[in-house]
Amino acid sequence: MKKINLVLLVACIWAVAFLPKQPTVSDALTGAWKTLEVNGEAVSVDISYIFASGYGMYSIYDLEKKQFIEASGGYYKVNDNAFTITIEYHTSDTSEVGKTYTLSLTAGEDETMLMEGEDKKGDKVSLLLKRLDYGDTPLSGNWRISERMREGKMRPMRPGPRKTLKILSGTRFQWAAINPETKQFRGTGGGTYTFENGKYTENIEFFSRDSSRVGISLGFDGSVEGEAWTHSGFSSKGAPIKEIWRIDAY
Repeated sequence: MKKINLVLLVACIWAVAFLPKQPTVSDALTGAWKTLEVNGEAVSVDISYIFASGYGMYSIYDLEKKQFIEASGGYYKVNDNAFTITIEYHTSDTSEVGKTYTLSLTAGEDETMLMEGEDKKGDKVSLLLKRLDYGDTPLSGNWRISERMREGKMRPMRPGPRKTLKILSGTRFQWAAINPETKQFRGTGGGTYTFENGKYTENIEFFSRDSSRVGISLGFDGSVEGEAWTHSGFSSKGAPIKEIWRIDAY
């Protein structure tokens, strides 16, 4: 299967999961997933999904080639065998922002699931996903940056449509800087992480702005108190940072 076809397919039916009886913020979707097959064929790139706090993001990239391909995300709800997602950002098609999709699914064995739907052209497609984790760590959630150190002082971020989100499962993270109102996308990145003994470490697997950052590990001092997550350290460019993030529940 050609990669361009894969991107078109995933863009339309990128998120599905085991569904609970009623829609909840913490549901059986929560956690990280990867795509195994599209229309019965094994995928040739990396496609990951994270669901937490009623928000979902997906990313398509080639880790071996350090190539970023596409990402998208938005708020979702689940009810019976229906999954509904409203797109907040899309890196390759801004016309998708604001659109709502409702999809159906069938749970499989060995923590897999088969999703069936239609692509943008109306052709039927199917995806086979595999669970990576359950999103059951202290940092699991959809976080929105609320304060940042500037000129030596912590300064609050002004509420508005422009925002930076960072979603974490039990093992994976992805951030996105977006403005759903203007459909502006400013950057995204992600990979795996660890959080132990007050030390938060990110292992970068994709970065839309600079592929040379792929493979780098960044370490921070971190703490979680209630719905506030504070971390400090240095950015991928070596600049000192201190930030406070808060759960952006839906």
